[in-house]
Amino acid sequence: MAKQEDRKRRTREKMISAASRNFRQSGYNGVGVDTIARDAEVTSGAFYAHLKSKDAAFEIAVNVGLDEVIAAIPKYQSEHGKDWVRAFADYYLGKPHRDDLACGCAMTTLSPDVVRTNDHIRKSYENRMSVISGLIAQGLSGKNDEQRQEKAWMLLSILIGGLTLARAVKSKKLASGISASAKTAALALVS
Repeated sequence: MAKQEDRKRRTREKMISAASRNFRQSGYNGVGVDTIARDAEVTSGAFYAHLKSKDAAFEIAVNVGLDEVIAAIPKYQSEHGKDWVRAFADYYLGKPHRDDLACGCAMTTLSPDVVRTNDHIRKSYENRMSVISGLIAQGLSGKNDEQRQEKAWMLLSILIGGLTLARAVKSKKLASGISASAKTAALALVS
C-alpha cells in the first residue's frame, strides 16, 4: 500500500512539473492536456485522474511557481544582506533566466494568462503575489510599512516588466540593454 501511494505521489509530482514547464514555455493556450501528459510520461487518463482539468493544472502550476519565489526571496535576503536586491536583479534579469522560459519565473511567464482565468485562480494569484510583495518589503528601507510596500510593488513591476520586454524582442543586444535599464531602475528605487 505504501509503495502504491508513493508511486501515485511521484506520478502527480511529474505531472505538476510537466504542467509547470509547459505552461511557462507555451502559455495556457499553447499547451494541451495531451502534451502535458506526454511530457510527464503518463496517459491523458492519468492526467485527469490526478489533476482533474487543464484549469486545475494551470492553477497548481501558478501556485507552485509563485511558491518558488516565496521561498527564494528570504534566501536572497539572508545570503546577500543589504545587497540582496542587486543579487536578485542580477539573477532575474540575467541572460540565463531570460532565455529559459520553461524554468523561468512564473511571475513573468504566467501572469498574462492569469488575467484571462477565473476569479478563483486570480484570487489565489493575488494572495501569493501579496506574500511576495510583503517579503520584498521586509527587505527594503523606508519610513514606514506603507512606503516599503509601495517600493516592493514598484520593484516587482520593474523586474517583471523588464524581463517581459527583454524576452519579447528579437535582438539579443536590445534584450541585454532592456535588462540593464530595468536593473538600473530597480537599484535606483531601493537606494
